[in-house]
Amino acid sequence: MRPSASPISSTRLPRTPEPVATVADLLRDAVARLRDAGSESPRLDAEVLLANVLGIDRSGLVAHPEAPVGEGQFARFSEAIERRAAGEPVAYLRGVKEFLGLAFATDERALIPRPETERVVQIAEADVARRLVSEPRPAGAPPIRIADVGTGSGAVAVSLAVRLRVRRMLDEVDILAIDDDPGALDLARENAVGHAVADHLRFAEADLLPLSEAPFDLVLANLPYIATSAIADLPAPVLFEPRHALDGGEDGLDVIGRLVAILPEVLTQRGLAVLEIGADQEEGIGRLVAALPGRWSCTVERDLAGLPRTARIER
Repeated sequence: MRPSASPISSTRLPRTPEPVATVADLLRDAVARLRDAGSESPRLDAEVLLANVLGIDRSGLVAHPEAPVGEGQFARFSEAIERRAAGEPVAYLRGVKEFLGLAFATDERALIPRPETERVVQIAEADVARRLVSEPRPAGAPPIRIADVGTGSGAVAVSLAVRLRVRRMLDEVDILAIDDDPGALDLARENAVGHAVADHLRFAEADLLPLSEAPFDLVLANLPYIATSAIADLPAPVLFEPRHALDGGEDGLDVIGRLVAILPEVLTQRGLAVLEIGADQEEGIGRLVAALPGRWSCTVERDLAGLPRTARIER
């Protein structure tokens, strides 16, 4: 008697697994997508965004191009690449931007911190150190008063506070961070908390400076300085940033000019104002300062590209 045939099992054999995308696969496709979209740095953008999604640094991508990428991470990376292809800044996609070696939370509430602005902080730090070291300060002397006008993300005020803390000078200053946008002030507060200096900063919502707080020994500002007519021609990523933080009026000096005009009221007799300006505004800022009553000086430093960028105004 022939043995009966075994019943056919209802359990199906596993299908051949779908190939899993690797780091190298995703980078190859993303670089091609961003290049087609006109990105000036497709490889860098793709690496930074993938590293952010995976929670590693870029060196990890280079070291392990064969590493598999999970479905959820694949989906998040694909979304980020499409948003970048549409022009959205990498800093907004990551939610963070480095400034003077510090990581700042960054989103559409404020302008993205830029390397050119770092010089404002460096000049301010040097001036504070000079005031504290070169002259004896009697016990009970008032703190050095500093205003950061148009604080935005708080990059200038927070970075200065962190650097002065390292030098054990933070208790000798009073820093007021000012912005006319409550959303930007909220972001600045978040960054101050993130860098553990919130207890050493004050915040105020005002147009330029609250005159009731004057005078100040140092006035720092990175205000809008792009001419209105030039806004439309800016690179696509810049157009995602708040227009009011970019638009400086007809010649780019409307807001800066209003601040310069009140310096006699808000700056102490030996005070210093440090303002970031546009590359074509060296003569313009000089004319604004020359029109002030009394004796004032204005010198303009150049940035790493050799362009006028930082104005020092003293009385």
